[in-house]
This record gives sequence, C-alpha cells and structure tokens, in this order.
Amino acid sequence: MAALSATACPGNKGSEPVTQPPGQTSPPVSAQTPASTEGTASAEFTTQIDQFADLRVLRYQIPGFDELPLQQKQLAYFLYQAALSGRDIIWDQNYRHNLLVRRTLEAVVRSYQGKREGSDWDAFMVYTKRVWFSNGIHHHYSMKKFLPEFSAEYFATLVEGSTAAQLPLAKGQKVSELLATLRPVMFDPEVDAKRVELDSSKDLIGASATNYYGENVTQKDAERFYARKANKNDATPVSHGLNSQLVKKGGKVSERVWKVDGMYGTAIAEIVVWLERASAVAENDAQRQALDKLVQFYETGDLRTFDEYSIAWVADTDSRVDVVNGFIEVYGDPLGYRGAFESVVSIRDMEASKRIDAISKQAQWFEDHSSIPEAYKKKDVKGISAKVITVVVEAGDSSPSTPIGINLPNANWIRANHGSKSVNLGNIVRAYEESSKQTGVLEEFAASPEEVARARAHNALADTLHTDMHEVIGHASGALGKGVGTPKETLKSYASTLEEGRADLVALYFMLDPKLVEMGVMPSLDVGKAGYDDYIRNGMMVQLARLELGEDIEEAHMRNRQMIATWVYEKGKAAKVIEKLDRDGKTYFVVRDYDKLRGLFGDLLREVQRIKSEGDYEAGKALVESYGVKVDPAIHKQVLQRYESLKIAPYAGFVNPRLVPVIENGEITDVRVEYPDSFVVQMLEYAENYSLLPTVN
Repeated sequence: MAALSATACPGNKGSEPVTQPPGQTSPPVSAQTPASTEGTASAEFTTQIDQFADLRVLRYQIPGFDELPLQQKQLAYFLYQAALSGRDIIWDQNYRHNLLVRRTLEAVVRSYQGKREGSDWDAFMVYTKRVWFSNGIHHHYSMKKFLPEFSAEYFATLVEGSTAAQLPLAKGQKVSELLATLRPVMFDPEVDAKRVELDSSKDLIGASATNYYGENVTQKDAERFYARKANKNDATPVSHGLNSQLVKKGGKVSERVWKVDGMYGTAIAEIVVWLERASAVAENDAQRQALDKLVQFYETGDLRTFDEYSIAWVADTDSRVDVVNGFIEVYGDPLGYRGAFESVVSIRDMEASKRIDAISKQAQWFEDHSSIPEAYKKKDVKGISAKVITVVVEAGDSSPSTPIGINLPNANWIRANHGSKSVNLGNIVRAYEESSKQTGVLEEFAASPEEVARARAHNALADTLHTDMHEVIGHASGALGKGVGTPKETLKSYASTLEEGRADLVALYFMLDPKLVEMGVMPSLDVGKAGYDDYIRNGMMVQLARLELGEDIEEAHMRNRQMIATWVYEKGKAAKVIEKLDRDGKTYFVVRDYDKLRGLFGDLLREVQRIKSEGDYEAGKALVESYGVKVDPAIHKQVLQRYESLKIAPYAGFVNPRLVPVIENGEITDVRVEYPDSFVVQMLEYAENYSLLPTVN
C-alpha cells in the first residue's frame, strides 16, 4: 500500500454533492444536528461484542481519523462506500444459493411475527450469524457446509410466519416453492458439502460448491481452456480467469466476465460511481491515475487494464489514504485462477511504519543472504513499499474474517519489474492482541513457565515482525526459472500452500538473524526464539482446534503451517531439535536447539523455492500431502479436549466502524466515525444498504 502524504494535491476543489447509497439506514448528519454517539470510542472501548459457535466477533478503532484533513476524510468515505457496494459479489462467488439463503434469513430476522425465544429460535440466530460471518453456508476456513441445529419444519414455520414482501420470492413464486429450493441447500449434508475441495484424487471443480464455475464444467475443461491461452514466452502474462465465471453451454466453454455490463454489473456499476467520486478528491495525480485505471478495468473487464492499474497502484507511494479493491486472492478457486472480490480502505500509521519501512529498505540484503538457491535469487529487488496501516473498512473476502498482512500485486512479473506494496494491518493486530490477552491458550499449550514468560515478553513483537517479513521480503523474494510457467499453471492446487509456506519460511529464517537487532527492529534474539516457540506450538497443535475430529487440513495457510512444523520436527528428530514431551496426559513440543531449527527452516526454504522456480509439481504435491494434510488423530483429540476447557472460540472476525458524513448544502463538511456494538445490527444495515445483486446471477 501507499506511503504518507500530509497534504492534499493542490487544485482539488472538494466533492460534488453527495447522496447516500440506496436505502441508507444510517443517514448523513446535518451540520446542525449532533452525530450519533452509538459505540463511540472511549477508554472503556470493548473489543469483543459477540461469541457463537466457533466464532468471536470483535471490533477495531480508527485512531487518527478525526485529525485527517476534510479532503482525505471525503476520499476515505467514498472508498468506504465503494468497498461495501461490492459486498454481494463475494456471497455469490462463494456459492450460487448464498444470496437466496441470506435474504431469507434476514427476512425472518426482520419480520417474523411469532415467538422469538426458546432453543430453536436461539439455534436459528446462531445459524444466521454463522452464515453472515462466513459470507455463505460454508465455513469460512474449513470450507465445509455447516448445518442448522434446528429442523426444516421449524424453519418452514419461521418463513411462513414472516412478511411475504420481505422474502426473496421470484415473480409468482409461492413460499412453499421457496422452501422447497432451500431445504436441500440448507439441510442436506450431501448437497454441495464443501465450497473448495483440494483432494487431488477428485475432480476439483465438480467436488467444489464454489460458484466460480458453471454447471457441468469439469477440471479438464478448465485446464484445457486456459492451457490454450497460456504463452510461456510472454514475459508479462495476464492473470487469465481472474475476473470471470467459466461456463459451458452446448459443449462450448466460455467466460462470463465480471464488469459493468457483464456478470455482477449492478454491483460493479455502484462501485464505479464511488470510485469516480474518490478520484475527484484524490490526494495527488498518481493516486488519481490508479483509481481511474481501476474504473476503466471495471468498465471493460480487460485484464491488461487491471495490470496497468496494479502498476499505477504500486507507483503511488505518497498517498496517505489507500485502498485495495478488486478481484484479488484466488484461494476460493480450487484451481487458483479466479479472484475473490475484496476491499480494504486504510490510512497510514506514520510512527509504526518506521519498523516495516526499515525492513523494506534492506530487501536486497535479505535476498542476498537468504538460503534460497543462488540461481533463483533476485539480483535487483524492485521497490517494495511497506507500511503499517490503520484499517477504515473491510469488505468482501476480507470481512468479517480479515488478514493481518497484505502484499500485492500477485502477478510475479509486476513484482519483479515494478515492485510491490506490503502492509501490516496495525489496528487489526492490536484488536486481536487485546481480545486474546485472557484466553489461556498460551498457558495451556506452552511447556514451561519460562516459555510462557518469554512469550508474554516478546510474542507481540515476534508476531508483528513475522507478518512484516512474510509480506515484505517473503512474497517479494525469489525468481522463477526461465521459461517456467506461473505457479498456478505448474503447481496447480498446491500453489497457494507452497507460496504461503515460502513466505513463512523467509520470515522464520531471518527471525533469528542478528541483522534484525543490528537494524534496531528487535531488542534481542529472544524475540526470535519466542517466534519459533509460537510457530511450532501452533503448527503442531493449537491450530488443530479449528478442525473437527477426523478432518484433514484443507485451508492453505493451515496446511503450510503444519507442513513446515512437521517437516522440521521430523528432520530434526534424531538431533532432538524439537522434543515431544508427554506430561500428565498432555503433549507439548519444545524447541531445544534454536540455531539448528533455523538451519532446518533454511533447508526447507531452499527446497520450496526450488519447487516454485522450477515448477516441480510432483515434489510440491509430495511435500504438501506428506506433511501438511493429514492430522495425528490422538494429538487432535487431545487438542480439542484441552481447547474446550478454555471455553473460547478459535476463530475471530470484525464488525466495521461506520462512517457517517455531515452534509451541508449538499456537500460533505465532515465525516464522523461510529463504532457499532451489535453484529446483528450491522449485518441488517448492510443488507438494507448494499443488496445490489439479484439472488440468481
């Protein structure tokens, strides 16, 4: 993301008259009327506001927003509206029936006339909140469909007792017909059971419920379609398939492109309206150029234009307000082509950015001293701009569950030729830290008081440095071999896991390097040791609390963490680099030799980089399948039992702050921040204001 500029670009004249999005339930504030103080930040600000199933809902603050100049507040507000205008897209991308399910649930919450109490009603509300949290009926992390803990008959009672006008009924459709459609979707465990299937023995498209592919499209269809488009001699390849649904009609495979006059057009058109308003108050010409290119991409669907936008976005290093908006990450596509809609609007944290900026300025040193093969090191690391950001709003694939670090763009050739932006989401990290202080997870899974004390003293900085290095020097490192295709072409369904593992390994390798002390970004190597303890503890045990007993690991980040932790444990077993302890019926993994562990991280990094650089599919598959997928059932059962005793939910996500414009004579004269304290209320507000797509797309 972009760097800070304290002043707006000269010549900007402010905004044009502003209207609210359709059905806005939080109206603009007049200049004469005080803004609502609902959830206003204070010394008593509560981070966690809800917990249900395996989920916690938190909230974050936007320090520094009130001090922004008016033009930057206007810019942030327009980008905030552009972000939320795309919210429906991720729901439909995740699963073709998600919008129908969501709008039916919301109609019941808003208008059901019966008793709103008892175990069935409570179970209905838990299910509804789970659907909201996951942007659909499949778990946001495990990808498995979760089932209601109430009967189909009770659900029918709720729907029939709700206001018909509120229900998402098609023209002439009866309530009974709506229920007939929803019953198997919601209640049959065999129907569309997994959103993303990564078992390479299956047809990954046919076994996945994701809506990135139309009916009857097979994995072979998709691979043949994109093989014909691939050109290994193209030094600047476009990201084929990034912004389309692949469909088959009459035996012919084609793309439905996501653009203003294409699929998702009504939502994209609204995004464009707000991006154009943002461009009108841009901080500088570089930012304006990037926003205008993004608008052009949405209007045309041209992926070359998206590359031009990405290059312009990377070049904007002076703006204080910044945005990620588009079809970005490909984890939701089992083949790794299609990008999920997401948006993150932010402002730069000036003081905290000094640490991450120091790392980015040494990117060439880190590349030169990495353990990756010399043949695949970058000789000239292009500009990596890095900063800590304060998130203003998140939408799409980034909300409610959010990353804590981002490195973009994803195209390898743009990184190599033009550089990248790396960010640490500072206020999100702080909110996570605040919510986890009293969970007891550390004390339960750390093997000794000394390990606990080291973690208490250093884990916050260790986690932050790991994220910084993962994004700044991890994803930006290494080079592909000459003539080797892109990782999604060569490594296929294993590309995401191996790339996340590679970035983690870069961070881990340097976490114990004295260079970080010399640079002044950490006080001693004890920070690195705490980071090693935490990574092994999490990769070997703690993260298993997120899985049901008997499940394999499916999610790419979880796979990479177990792959790394298990590989170094096995390779260092003879030398007792990591010792497995069993004490009082509990298992612990204890690092005994930190220097040798660093060496093992370096060895694995060398191999993973070779796999990526050479496109060695078989070696990549063997590494992931051997170490990252299968779970030790005895360890897993124990972790679940120990975690259950803590009575905390293993996953967390966020409600967003609400930006409310103060309007006088049709112009924004200020933008105020409110902090909602109800997940349900925010979801209903979003449903009212940003339901821009039909239930069938």
